[in-house]
Amino acid sequence: MADTESYESALDSIPGSHPYPRTSRYHDAEIGVHRRDDGTEVRYIKRRLLPPIGEDIEAHTVGAGERGDLLAQRYLGDPGQWWRIADANPVLDPRELTSEAGRVIGIPLAGGFPRGERRV
Repeated sequence: MADTESYESALDSIPGSHPYPRTSRYHDAEIGVHRRDDGTEVRYIKRRLLPPIGEDIEAHTVGAGERGDLLAQRYLGDPGQWWRIADANPVLDPRELTSEAGRVIGIPLAGGFPRGERRV
C-alpha cells in the first residue's frame, strides 16, 4: 500500500501526468478531483464518452469460440485493445460481441495501431 501511495504522490507532483498507459481506454479521460468535507481530495476518472466511429470499420462474422481479445490480436495486433472493438459496437457487455456465432460485428481499423497478421 505504501508503494501505491508513493506512486500517487509522484503523479500528483508531475503536472499533466496521467495514471493510465497510452493503450488504455482511459488514457485520454479527464481526471476529476472531489473535495471531501474534511478537505481530503479524491481523484476520479470523469465520464468517458465513446469516440465517433470512423469509416475504417471491417465487418467480421463471429465464429464459435472467438473472444474479443483474440479478435483484437488478429485485427489490431494487441489483445489488450479488445475495448476498441467493444466501443465500435452497440453492446453494454463486451462478452455480447462474441457470445453468438454468426453475429456480424464491426472491427475498427483506424487509430494508429498496427494491424496484426490475419489468419483465415
